[in-house]
Amino acid sequence: MTHPLSACGLAPAHLVDPSHASFFRQWISQGRQAEMSYLARHEDKRLDPRLLVEGCHTVVSVALNYYPTTFIPEDRMQIAWYAYGKDYHEVMRNKMQMLLIHLQQLTPSLSGRAFCDTAPILERYWAWRCGIGWIGRHTQLIIPHAGSTFFLGELFLSHPADRYDTPIAVPHCGNCKRCVEACPTHALSMHEGLDARRCLSYLTIENRGEIPPESAPALSPYIYGCDRCLKACPHLRFAQPTQEEAFTPRPELRQMTNEDWMQLDIEHYRTLFKGSAVKRAKYSGLMRNLYAMNSPTHKKK
Repeated sequence: MTHPLSACGLAPAHLVDPSHASFFRQWISQGRQAEMSYLARHEDKRLDPRLLVEGCHTVVSVALNYYPTTFIPEDRMQIAWYAYGKDYHEVMRNKMQMLLIHLQQLTPSLSGRAFCDTAPILERYWAWRCGIGWIGRHTQLIIPHAGSTFFLGELFLSHPADRYDTPIAVPHCGNCKRCVEACPTHALSMHEGLDARRCLSYLTIENRGEIPPESAPALSPYIYGCDRCLKACPHLRFAQPTQEEAFTPRPELRQMTNEDWMQLDIEHYRTLFKGSAVKRAKYSGLMRNLYAMNSPTHKKK
């Protein structure tokens, strides 16, 4: 069964507001994107959707819940929740294409394009601008009374809307700093956001080099990604299990023991993660993470 998207909002396709644009430029200039050089490219399009899709009048932001229905046992090696099931890019793309087709049936002259982490778009900004939620101190979108376990996607449409949604004026994080304190590598700060150079999610997924010796002791129990800041957020208490069956972890994944992980060969890896976002790190990256976490010189004292 195909389940609907979890949230949706609309905003006019204008320039990203000056405060967010300035923060993004400063973040890039400080090198906080680490080796993700693609984030520094196409700045003009990233800050103006009309340059990315000519004739765009409306940005539609959508969200899809991925909070797990079942979990890998806590005494096992862990991967980030978002990668439990099928690759979200494919799942989101299919749902957004269905939404676009439906809109075009209502308005035959409408044209548009769907995106999910595949173009120079400030996705969390547009989710905020479309009134879905606010950007939390952990830099992830927080949806009121729902939490942060959501994939984001966008439709860029050629027609203006009859009505647009209003962004949340004030983030509801207050003085809370639980996510900042939960980060074992101090990748988060109260006012400067995320420093990917220290982030375990970046280091175990996007990073193509070795795990820095100063970060390796903080890996355990994660071998792919890190959910610590997300789990520390008080708003997670509102999260409800996803209804999207594609995000349910395979039984084989939940049954993996620590010994199984250490003995994982490339054929088993391909079977275990067929159609999974874990493929982003490649087999070599996953094994690098495993060995870095279990190295006697890197284990926590």
